[in-house]
Amino acid sequence: MIARFLLKMAAATSIGTPRGTGYVLAQTGGGGVHVPTHERFVLDNGITLVIVPRRDVPLVAFNAVLRGGGLGDRPGKPGVASLAAGLLEKGAGKRDAFAFADAVEGVGGSFNAGAGAESISIRGQFLARDQHLMLELLSDALLHPRFENEELATLRSRHIEMIKAAKDSDPSELIGLYGRAFLFRNHPYGRPVIGSETSLAAITQRDVLDYYAAQFGADRLTLVFAGDVDSVWLKRTVSKLFAGWRTAAAPAPKLVRPRKVCDRRVLLIDSPGSVQTYFWIGNVGVDRRYPQRAALDLVNTLYGGRFTSILNTELRIKSGLSYGARSGFARGTVPGEFAIHSFTQTESTALAIDLSLQTLTRLKQEGVTAEMLDSARAYVLGQYPLSFETATDWAAALGEIELYGLGPDYIDNYAPTLRKVTLQDASTVIDEAFPTPDALAIVLVGDAAKIRDQVKVYGPIAEMTLTQPTFDPADAVAVVGLAETAEATSPSH
Repeated sequence: MIARFLLKMAAATSIGTPRGTGYVLAQTGGGGVHVPTHERFVLDNGITLVIVPRRDVPLVAFNAVLRGGGLGDRPGKPGVASLAAGLLEKGAGKRDAFAFADAVEGVGGSFNAGAGAESISIRGQFLARDQHLMLELLSDALLHPRFENEELATLRSRHIEMIKAAKDSDPSELIGLYGRAFLFRNHPYGRPVIGSETSLAAITQRDVLDYYAAQFGADRLTLVFAGDVDSVWLKRTVSKLFAGWRTAAAPAPKLVRPRKVCDRRVLLIDSPGSVQTYFWIGNVGVDRRYPQRAALDLVNTLYGGRFTSILNTELRIKSGLSYGARSGFARGTVPGEFAIHSFTQTESTALAIDLSLQTLTRLKQEGVTAEMLDSARAYVLGQYPLSFETATDWAAALGEIELYGLGPDYIDNYAPTLRKVTLQDASTVIDEAFPTPDALAIVLVGDAAKIRDQVKVYGPIAEMTLTQPTFDPADAVAVVGLAETAEATSPSH
């Protein structure tokens, strides 16, 4: 399903050491999870190579991350990066799509590529004895992808059908795309990485080839290997395989900080006959380098990040208005969104939204107690290590560190910092990162004829239909005095 596809987020870039040099990072920090001893090199052509030896099992996990991702898509044509990433699995070098898949599956390996907003990632795992084949397939995919037109046509059709299927069966999988488009507008974060039915249908083989020429290159690439490896051999082999790879033709895309919305506005997506309303409520939040990250995680855990959260308690446990309600922050190089997302029966749409806004008001006005903070602290400290149990986990984590230039302290210092979070820290986070209830983008998917009157109290309404083949709010029509939205312009999604 599309949900799993959209979760193929990437990670890649370098922290910046002298080229041709290497160093070893040892375990540091007190308590909690520590970055394992690993080696990091920047090769002569700009590739960042990270090696994490783990001898506990005879496996090697890899994470190849390439800066750019959806940011490299041309305005008005999102989805190219997503298709380019998908095609990396569909034939490279001497192997066509069938032979490539057969090579991976024949040795029990895995090889999966996907695009995120800021990067493309290829991840997988092979037995240690098959790492020669692993490196051959990985280097072929990056240096010699086939991008065959027939495979493109098949993949493009599959992506379009996944979007249509989600609209028919579970719009909750898509509401975040509508939400980000409505909130971020012309900002790159507002473009759907997967594309839309309209943009995908227009993508050609030339678009994919042009994207590859502009956005793929050694200077954009980080390679992370974790597992049963010989570091000396691996560095020598990677250097040889990638020695001739050029730098990317285009400079790495840059992001500006998006603007928060300063009022309340509503996008209503009509799904006639729907018995449920799916809703997404958000505003611009904070970025990956937000200094109060630990306090942010604790407060969001309390507000909407676990089953016993304030939000879920009110919407599910106490009122029974929903089967689940959550909140979260998307944090990139620049601030992504803070969003609340849930669903309810059509007739209780206004009640559920009112209750959601009331919980946000309560958080802003009352904050959290010491007992609540201690409960969240115990919960997060218990959950955090579970993300670092395998070589695959560490390959992913170190790729993320490289993408955002965070350094090992981002992991090493997390648990100690969590233990030190105070009520004042929590109050600061609530004030800085969480939006006020009067400044929100509200997106709803439901039967417009039945809920339009219920939701008009939340702000000016723009309306579009679920069957429209884009996610672009510029295609919406103002239905309740929304001149601003009717006049807004943004690239076609």
